[in-house]
Amino acid sequence: MPRIVSLISSATEIIHALGETSNQVGRSHECDFPLEAAALPVCTKPTIDIHADSREIDRAVKDRVRNALSVYEVFDEVLERLQPTHIVTQTQCEVCAVSLRDVERSVALRLASRPKIISLTPNSLAHVWDDIRRVAGALEIAEHGEVVVAQLQARMCAISEKARAAFERPRVACIEWQEPLMSAGNWMPELVEMAGGVNLLGEPGKHSGYLQWAELVTADPDVIVIAPCGFDLARTAQQMYWLTEHPEWHRLRAVQNSRVYVADGNQYFNRPGPRLVETLQILSEILHPETFALAFEGTRWQKL
Repeated sequence: MPRIVSLISSATEIIHALGETSNQVGRSHECDFPLEAAALPVCTKPTIDIHADSREIDRAVKDRVRNALSVYEVFDEVLERLQPTHIVTQTQCEVCAVSLRDVERSVALRLASRPKIISLTPNSLAHVWDDIRRVAGALEIAEHGEVVVAQLQARMCAISEKARAAFERPRVACIEWQEPLMSAGNWMPELVEMAGGVNLLGEPGKHSGYLQWAELVTADPDVIVIAPCGFDLARTAQQMYWLTEHPEWHRLRAVQNSRVYVADGNQYFNRPGPRLVETLQILSEILHPETFALAFEGTRWQKL
C-alpha cells in the first residue's frame, strides 16, 4: 500500500477525492481538509509570520525570495520517520506551498523508501484536472482519476449552464491580495466567465499580478470579490481597511452600488483542487443571487 505525504493543501484534497485518505501518512501545516487530515503528522512550517497583516506578509515574502530563501521549512526528521512512498508538492507558486526545491533540499531523495515525488503545476483549470490525473497515475489508479475528473467537470458544467442563463453579465474584479493590491489570475478568470461574469483583471493561466489603484478605478467593476490567498472569511474581512480607507475606494461603482463581497480565499478561491467546484458555486451565488440559492452565504462569502 502507498504511504503518501502531501506538502500542499490542494493535494490533500485531491488525495481525498481519489479515495486515498487512508493511505496518507503526513501533511503540510496548511492541510485542513478533510477534517481527518488534521490528525496526521505535520511535515512543514512557515518561516515567516503568517499572522502579520497583508503589507508585512508581502514584505517578508519578498525579502525571503530576494535572498533565495524558502518561505517554508520541511521537517526532515518527520519524513525519515514516516518513510513515504509518494511525496506530493508543487511548482506553481513557491509562496503558496512547499515547492519541489524545498523537497529536494530535504532528505526525501535519501530516504530508504525512495519516494516518488509528484510535482503539481496548477496554472489553469485544465492543469488542475491534469494534476488530479497525475496523482491518480502515480498511485496506479489512473482510471479512477478519470472518473473523478469527469464528475467534477460535470458538476461545474451544471452550475455554469445555470449561471450563464441569467440575464445579467456583471463586470467583475477579483482581488487576491489587499496590500499591495493583486488581481486574481490562474484559474480565477476562467471561473468568473463560467459563473456568467465578465472578468476585468488578471489573465487566465498566468500568475496573479500586482495591481495599481488607477487600474482598478479605470476598470470600475460592477462587482468586486476579495479573496486573499491564505485568508479565511473572518481574516479577509478584518483586513479590509487596506481598501476601505483608500481615498479612491468610494469612487468605485461596485462600492456605490453595494456589490462588494469578501470570500474565503484560503479553502476555495486560491486552492487548486476539487473544491474549485464550490468556488464556482460561490461566485455564481454572488453574481446571480436571484438565480441561485445562497447556500454558502455567511460561511464562505458575505457582502461587505
